[in-house]
Amino acid sequence: MLGLGNPGADYAHTRHNAGWDAVDELARRLGTRVDRRERAAVVGRVDVSGRRWTLAKPLTYMNESGRAGVQLTTQEQVPPAQAIVVHDDLDLALGRLRLRRGGGAGGHNGVRSLQAAWRSADFIRLRIGIGRPPVGEDAIDYVLSRPEGQDRSRWPAIMARAADAVIAVAETGLTAAMDTFNAGGGAGDGIGAGDGGVPSR
Repeated sequence: MLGLGNPGADYAHTRHNAGWDAVDELARRLGTRVDRRERAAVVGRVDVSGRRWTLAKPLTYMNESGRAGVQLTTQEQVPPAQAIVVHDDLDLALGRLRLRRGGGAGGHNGVRSLQAAWRSADFIRLRIGIGRPPVGEDAIDYVLSRPEGQDRSRWPAIMARAADAVIAVAETGLTAAMDTFNAGGGAGDGIGAGDGGVPSR
């Protein structure tokens, strides 16, 4: 599992770092930590039902996520098709999840970087809806800010549901997990669609 985000305290728990927060929630649930520095990422590993899980957060900026992705899949000796990439999605309403394999980057620089570096779009993506900014607010400022008010109160439940989705992919397969998590409003009770993102570092 590779959770996309930007490194550094200024970006911690921002909307654009939803992937990092989801990785941390899954690590907490599995009783491990993602804190071992390995080249361009921090990594945690844990055995689950006899299988080794690798959880990672790139230390590159978002638009260089592919460098960390290539290093990880090479080191773990797995093809990109076995990776689960978790990232924010500006065009999905808050809390809405979308699982899929492949698809376009939709303006998300982290996904675009991974596709270029892996020379493939054939990997599983879990998109976490962060919703659109209020009228008049710049989209980049919005994604690089932290949730506030009701959005902030919903954030832990959204991350918990994202962790549930990753576990479901591993335990029941992508198709079954899509049937469960792509339907309904989810933790944020949002309704939305699309394949968006936002250009940023």
